[in-house]
Amino acid sequence: MPKDYVNEYEPLLIKGVKDPTSSKFPSKLLLLAMFATCIGGTFQCGYNISVINAPTKYVQDFINVTWTERYQSHISENGLTLLWSTIVSIFTLGGFTGVLIGSTLSVKLGRRGTLLTNNSFSLMAALLMGLSSTAGSFELLIIGRLLCGINAGVALCVEPMFLGEIAPTALRGAMGMGTSIFLTVGIFSGQVMGLKEILGREEDWALLLSTTCIPAFLQLLFLPWFPESPRYLLIDKGDEEGCKKALIQLHGVADSVGALQDIQREKDNLVGFKAKKPWELFADHSVRWQLLTVMLLNAAQQLNGVNAMYFYTHYVFQQSGIPADKIPYATIGTGACECITALTCGLLVERLGRKVLISGGYILMSVCCVLFTLTLALQDISPVFPYLSVVCVFAFVLSFGLGPGGVTNILTTELFTQTSRPAAFMIAGSINWLSFFFIGLVFPFIMIGLQHYSFLVFFVVCSSVAVYIILAVPETKNKSFVEIQHEFQSSRKKKGVSTDEAETLIISTSL
Repeated sequence: MPKDYVNEYEPLLIKGVKDPTSSKFPSKLLLLAMFATCIGGTFQCGYNISVINAPTKYVQDFINVTWTERYQSHISENGLTLLWSTIVSIFTLGGFTGVLIGSTLSVKLGRRGTLLTNNSFSLMAALLMGLSSTAGSFELLIIGRLLCGINAGVALCVEPMFLGEIAPTALRGAMGMGTSIFLTVGIFSGQVMGLKEILGREEDWALLLSTTCIPAFLQLLFLPWFPESPRYLLIDKGDEEGCKKALIQLHGVADSVGALQDIQREKDNLVGFKAKKPWELFADHSVRWQLLTVMLLNAAQQLNGVNAMYFYTHYVFQQSGIPADKIPYATIGTGACECITALTCGLLVERLGRKVLISGGYILMSVCCVLFTLTLALQDISPVFPYLSVVCVFAFVLSFGLGPGGVTNILTTELFTQTSRPAAFMIAGSINWLSFFFIGLVFPFIMIGLQHYSFLVFFVVCSSVAVYIILAVPETKNKSFVEIQHEFQSSRKKKGVSTDEAETLIISTSL
């Protein structure tokens, strides 16, 4: 291989001059940018996941009354269940749709432009759901929830991409944790807003569902003050001047030079390449292991049992002797736990690294699955075991928030370079939403078939993923996107690819 090639691309194969200990916490400006990005994104998603739970009975009564007024007959129990489950579950179908369009929009409109445009879905949803009671139309609820799902799908696809691209390399993990933190805060906020002391009364259920417009207005108010992703401006649009201005605004004059050089190196490495389509990513052997990894991690994020644990929460709290009218307050405790661990993960992710947190989280979840199974099976033996089950619920949620809940999206951002990242998020997001739908569909049958032993299925999932992460996923802390790609290629070389082939693979991406 020519020596000038080696000299030219040496920065891509080894770390540049970095001081990873220089800053471990984002500046005030970056924190404000994170807030403006996440408030209308994953906060909105988490809010819409949980806010629908409180008015369940009121919405079902509304459907019953509306049906009777229309058709002069009572709706059947199966019909009512079908309509209610449609209102709840169509959110996941909307999320899947949002992922499919989010990747394309992020290339055409930019990351920030897509997030701003995405608020139109939320505003339309708030209007339709707010008018549903007055109009006497449960169809408006179905359409509104579908639009909420589309908003969530686009946000979960584009938001972590945007945060990862505006953050300095040493703070990329901390910034990426904003996705998880705001998701959990959104879930917690939806639980709180559904309390009877706030908007959980029967006459307020339509107003409660329409409050989804508030985060949208906040994002439309704050996000325009921040620039588009510098990487998008330089690599996708070729706007060097716009990239420089964006970097100065986000990182300051002193740090913008090094960041610009890093982006320029990545651009040089991708000369002649356009943003890839998902099917092109599947055909690209150089990113096969990265793609397999993010597909596995995104599937596991839904199939690891955390949603099933939420399904069990009411039952466990009831068995523990907590009065029925107090269970909603106890359930809020699980949301608060996840918020705390998401914040903790945000503080630790740049110190301990991604691999330690996500593998450790899955190991702890595996242990909790076994203990939860034992406490459920032994509930009738001693009055102590119901309380131990409650402890297991909180421990399981804490373990999820500590690693898998926050690090998964960070890794999806970090394992791909600019031209592959939108397609990777489309694939990862599709797997995530389909897995979400699958677990909601299949878990009731697992529970009927295995009863107290249902969580042994999730033990297999969590322990298998933990083993895979430990053996196959490299640490990505304080590494550029190109360096991370090189690590995967180096691991392939150790498994039988010759040195020349590995070098050719890296160099060829720039030709």
